[in-house]
Amino acid sequence: MTDLKTAAQAGLLTEPAVFIDGCTPGAWASDLPEHVQRNRAVWDRWASDYAAAGEACWASQAPTWGIWNVPESGLGLLPDDLAGQDAIELGCGTAYVSAWLARRGARVVGIDNSAAQLATARRLQLKHGIDFPLLHGNAEDVPYPDASFDFAISEYGACLWADPQRWVPEAARLLRPGGRLVFLTNSFLMALCTPEEDGVAATNELVRPAFGLYRIEWPDALEVEFHLSHGDWIRLLRGSGFEIEDLIEVWPPATTARTRYPFVTLEWARQWPCEEVWKVRKRA
Repeated sequence: MTDLKTAAQAGLLTEPAVFIDGCTPGAWASDLPEHVQRNRAVWDRWASDYAAAGEACWASQAPTWGIWNVPESGLGLLPDDLAGQDAIELGCGTAYVSAWLARRGARVVGIDNSAAQLATARRLQLKHGIDFPLLHGNAEDVPYPDASFDFAISEYGACLWADPQRWVPEAARLLRPGGRLVFLTNSFLMALCTPEEDGVAATNELVRPAFGLYRIEWPDALEVEFHLSHGDWIRLLRGSGFEIEDLIEVWPPATTARTRYPFVTLEWARQWPCEEVWKVRKRA
């Protein structure tokens, strides 16, 4: 198979395809950072649990966001002028966000760390007749030239599972001057209130120290998450060449009854933000 970076630079990534680490399946796996390898194994195992949710989102013409399915009208993650824009989803999973972008006229690329997630994405592409490149790789090191995109987005993708010190500067590199980056992830406050036990809901008390929090792991669990304070996000984003346009602390809609995820309850999320949206723009 053609080397992925060479193909991208030559403008060959215009047809739907799944590129496995740029050459042959698993060829670069040993070169990946430790947290990327661990999260790849986890998401390949979890992928089947997210297939049904991906199917539902692909079928929806009206985007909703996060664990509470907040309508796009309430958060405004997608720009109004996507038609003809080059866009990339960083950590696309089943790629339903990429599908929403494509339906709005964007030329979109999705990249994800999990081949199993991308297999679901490709199946849904064929089902819905929406084609765009799907790349199996690490969003901290994307095989596209500088200034390739106008818009980048991550919903619980790279913004949670990739190292911010690597993926944020990479997003800045990929964007053209004036390009926008939007990402939705767990709030820093919820990270402070979440016990070490995997699957236990956030409490009404602070159970982690705020200072020094960055990488979170759980006993007997493989996955690695990254959580930054607002101050650390601001310094990292500005230091990477972004201007911050908005920070939205997400509140569940009044019609929300519950969530499938065990790490937060509706009662908790109605009192404190469990998710946050960052909207930033690359300085011209």
